[in-house]
Amino acid sequence: MARVGRMKLGSEGFEVSMQGLGCMGMSAFYGPPKPEPDMIALIHHAVQSGVTFLDTSDVYGPHTNELLLGKALKGGVRKKVELATKFGISYPEGKWEIRGDPAYVRDACEGSLKRLGIDCIDLYYQHRIDTRVPIEVTIGELKKLVEEGKIKYIGLSEASASTIRRAHAVHPITAVQLEWSLWSRDVEEEIVPTCRELGIGIVAYSPLGRGFLSLGTKLLENLAQDDFRQTLPRFQPENLEQNKIIFARVNELAAKKRCTPSQLALSWVHHQGKDVCPIPGTTKLENFNQNIGALSVKLTPEEMAELESLAALDAVKGDRYADDGLSTWKDSETPPLSSWKAA
Repeated sequence: MARVGRMKLGSEGFEVSMQGLGCMGMSAFYGPPKPEPDMIALIHHAVQSGVTFLDTSDVYGPHTNELLLGKALKGGVRKKVELATKFGISYPEGKWEIRGDPAYVRDACEGSLKRLGIDCIDLYYQHRIDTRVPIEVTIGELKKLVEEGKIKYIGLSEASASTIRRAHAVHPITAVQLEWSLWSRDVEEEIVPTCRELGIGIVAYSPLGRGFLSLGTKLLENLAQDDFRQTLPRFQPENLEQNKIIFARVNELAAKKRCTPSQLALSWVHHQGKDVCPIPGTTKLENFNQNIGALSVKLTPEEMAELESLAALDAVKGDRYADDGLSTWKDSETPPLSSWKAA
């Protein structure tokens, strides 16, 4: 198997593998935690294959995914990887809370460093934007952490174009993480052009539509009761009839290309530009190997146009998230800096 190539993410000199590995599902949200030895073996296999850009967050578990990666990084593996984690979401008493105040930023960073067993985080994202705290204040604290050598690069996730601009004016933003796939394309209108104008790398999470672009409705047959995808509007009966038509068309085109639907959908994301790094998550070795096979799938302009016509913005039915609080922070704005009074 050919090793995965390298790419520059953003304009600050950060280099990562052309495809990353999302680690969330190993520990959280997609059913029960998976067996630790199997997940460590999968991470080691990924690194040996050249997929060295690993993505986690302190809220995955919470904390258990970072602890898992900490174990996987022992024995010299840390030197071979680019490690991204995130702060900003907590889940006290069963309710989402978003925080970006300086004291929280610093505490969260220290906690992640300890759990991961490292002294510096390569890419540290604000996972969701705190709408009560000016973005300049949050980025100001992150800038101090860069100066102290605790993080190398700063990222944002699910931020609006104006928030990205304001943040970038305080300290260069290396990457913006956003949901981008054949069935989540709203970011193409404003967020992606803003990132490109500012020289910010783009990290595409859920590039396989949370598994739907791999398996279609078969995905839903095997979801655990506590898999949060059970709640997603796009998987509800009233939306599924329309959405499964999209999968059927992707499947047809994949058959013509002699690749899997996953590889076709992932290849479409790779073809968006050399500044885009998708981070499909998986807990299965065979799926991981299939995903890196997407790098060998070449799409013609005609095939790209065909895929985009079947997955136009209005073709997919249902919102990305259920109304459980998280959707509130999509493309968030923050108050002006002049409104901030430090505690």
